[in-house]
Amino acid sequence: MNVAIIGRGGHSKVIEDLIASNENMKIIGYFDDKYRSLKLHDDYCLAPIDYLKDIFHMQEDLKIIIAIGNNRVRKQIFERLHLPLESFATIIHPSACVSPSATIGCGTVVMPRAVINADSVIGIHAIINTGAIIEHDNHIGDYVHISPNSTLTGMVKVNEGAHVGSASVVIPKVEIGQWSVIGAGSTVIHSLPSKVMAVGLPARTKKILEWSEYNEK
Repeated sequence: MNVAIIGRGGHSKVIEDLIASNENMKIIGYFDDKYRSLKLHDDYCLAPIDYLKDIFHMQEDLKIIIAIGNNRVRKQIFERLHLPLESFATIIHPSACVSPSATIGCGTVVMPRAVINADSVIGIHAIINTGAIIEHDNHIGDYVHISPNSTLTGMVKVNEGAHVGSASVVIPKVEIGQWSVIGAGSTVIHSLPSKVMAVGLPARTKKILEWSEYNEK
């Protein structure tokens, strides 16, 4: 499978390694708006993001991955391209443990040593990062980022665009609202509303997030 990577920053380096771990995948190009025109190299191309709309239907067996860590920007790029959802690759590292009964949406990446247990549902364009544990019957929304070594226990719901910080723990049956941010190392024992930042042991709401603040996370 040929893969086009959107983004050429730090997160894209991780995605490159993830693709390299899958023998049937090959990177054919990097698409980022810092490139003003198409540049061809021996094995890949560099081009603006919108160039993908022109070449997608001309490339056999091509899939796209949005290799950008910012949840909001991933959503904006997906909506901007207006390409079918099935155009986007779902990439899982071979060392990840994914239950056969789990469901993972298009455009989502599952990093090394992550665990997704029985009957959990992962939305589109999510990031399940290194060593994260998604226990049974979780529902992870679109554009969510579960950071490294976080643990979501059973029947947790994380709504669209939320970011669960590194090494956080969310206890059973808790719900995290849309576009909220959980600080690193926090323990979430109560459900949280949308667009808040919560930190601590236990996690408490520290502020209401504006979009400009969220995009800096």
